[in-house]
Amino acid sequence: MTDPPATKEAARPDRLPVTIITGFLGSGKTTLLNHILVSRHGLKIAVIVNEIGEIGIDGELIVSAGDGMMELSNGCICCSINNDLVDSIFRVLDRRESVDYLIVETTGLADPLPIILTFLLSEFRDRVRVDSVITLADAENFSLDLSGSLATHNQFRYADAVLLNKCDLVGDHALRTIEKRIHEIKGDARIIRTTRSQVPLRLILGLGSLEADQDRVDGPECWAENAFGHDHDHLSGDGFSAISFGSDQPLSVDEFQSFLDRDLPDGVFRGKGILWLAESDARYVFHLVGKRFSLDETRWNGPRRNRLVLIGRNLDSDRLRRRLEACLAHPP
Repeated sequence: MTDPPATKEAARPDRLPVTIITGFLGSGKTTLLNHILVSRHGLKIAVIVNEIGEIGIDGELIVSAGDGMMELSNGCICCSINNDLVDSIFRVLDRRESVDYLIVETTGLADPLPIILTFLLSEFRDRVRVDSVITLADAENFSLDLSGSLATHNQFRYADAVLLNKCDLVGDHALRTIEKRIHEIKGDARIIRTTRSQVPLRLILGLGSLEADQDRVDGPECWAENAFGHDHDHLSGDGFSAISFGSDQPLSVDEFQSFLDRDLPDGVFRGKGILWLAESDARYVFHLVGKRFSLDETRWNGPRRNRLVLIGRNLDSDRLRRRLEACLAHPP
């Protein structure tokens, strides 16, 4: 089986970002969905699930429910698959009131690859982009996750990030053993330890508007705060940090590609930026989750410059900035 052609994408910049949440039965997928839906992220998020009734949303947040759709007071909606994922996607895309983000939860026994490929169909390619694939693993019952089926194996193989959940129920030695097993399936897997599926959302979702951020700030440090939100203290408390890079010189395509392919540290979970590439007159909106990245071509409305933010754990900020500086296309 070959990997899906989703490592690099380039299309319209207004495509709806999609996160696919997968994982074995009981790993905490629905708990993560509840965490996302009730968090104060300021976005209208659509969630496609198999059964709406399984999502335990506080009744006070529900505005209306019926016909396989549930609307929340914060602008989020939940839509049931009704045995046809494609129809459910169209129901979300063709709504009169648009949404900012789409999340699809798979069943515990599902292979995520067919769902990834669904979003690469010609009818969706210019309307959506796969932002991330997030896999949850049950630390307490991890032996069940590795049941030997191809589907559960692929849940880790195609993951951009793995949430090792229920870490409060097992010891550190057991957690290290589980992480080793996951790395046997995917050597560069990004693993985040969680309890009750609580995770900083900016590690797993591409939140925030890059289009507005660059226009209203002056320097890369300030822009980084806007691009990833104001949760740096929370990130630092969990051992994560955000590193920003800015330059008024263009990047070399070959050097930047080499950086992403060979030199990007395993500790980097997410990145985003506005890129100026020497080989093109276009402006590029850059999104990164794990090893998956997308480049959306737009037009420059102001001065050309690079603004990039990387977020991860145990990052050597000086080394990263030196490596990015080496990607600049210096004039002869």
